[in-house]
Amino acid sequence: MLRVVAFFCWVMFTGVALGKTSFEIQEKITYSTVGDRELLLDAFIPHADGRHPAVLVVHGGAWRSGNRRQLRAYATELAERGFVCFAIDYRLAPQYKFPAQIEDCRMAVRWIRKNASQYKVDPDRLGAIGYSAGGHLVSLLATTGKPPSGVNGNVDTRIQVAAAGGAPTDFRWFPDNGRWAEFWMGGDLTSKKELFLAASTAAFVDEDDAPIFFFNGSADSLVPEAWTKACFFALRSAGVKTEFYSIVNAGHMQAAMDPSALEKACDFLAAVLMPESKPAESDEGELGISAQTGDATDASSDNGSARKP
Repeated sequence: MLRVVAFFCWVMFTGVALGKTSFEIQEKITYSTVGDRELLLDAFIPHADGRHPAVLVVHGGAWRSGNRRQLRAYATELAERGFVCFAIDYRLAPQYKFPAQIEDCRMAVRWIRKNASQYKVDPDRLGAIGYSAGGHLVSLLATTGKPPSGVNGNVDTRIQVAAAGGAPTDFRWFPDNGRWAEFWMGGDLTSKKELFLAASTAAFVDEDDAPIFFFNGSADSLVPEAWTKACFFALRSAGVKTEFYSIVNAGHMQAAMDPSALEKACDFLAAVLMPESKPAESDEGELGISAQTGDATDASSDNGSARKP
């Protein structure tokens, strides 16, 4: 039994192809160089001709571990659906403090748009998916992107949609004053308040943000649902399309591997980036919250709404 579970986990995270695929993988492509460090990505490119929507795939690992192969199953599922996927490495703490991680993600967005024609990408249809720290980073991309300017090399850093699993979205308050994050921030909430604010997805929500799909395990003690819902309720209040999917009794790692959550996340991305393939609306609608059982719940009764500072 343990061997079966181990094999399932291996397939889920490496995205092993058990049959013929409809895409090719190009590995170890340099998308940025910081000092003497080359940042790499793997590209998953559909065989079909034409321009395709693209999805940036961002791994987790508490901002201090992991690599671009961690969420290969996510990239594989999306590539099979006709997306071009780019799974990236980024600089890790404690050697590299925040905002290095989000800066690398923004660089990847710029790189994808600059090289769109080479990889069959429609640069106007770009989304992102991530889990845990990666979920945090893609949600931050969705709320802090900027139009082309001299600051960002005249390349749009806005994405059109994001799917964020197990994602912490607000760092503006902690019982320990943020001392747990010193490895990442280089200080606590007193000494590095501006960085904790800059990392808080919920702090930047406004009506122009990209839609975000959130999914969490209801039994996740590492990133409790409330930590994600700060952004979810802020988006709802702003009138932005958003959904929250709760995986009943799932912990942090279980939620990452939940097939239903991945399917719903992919459907959400497709509804925005491939509107022609949009599935029928769910019972909970565009601003919904649901559990793994599929039952709709009235989210307005939750007091987790976050406000822009």
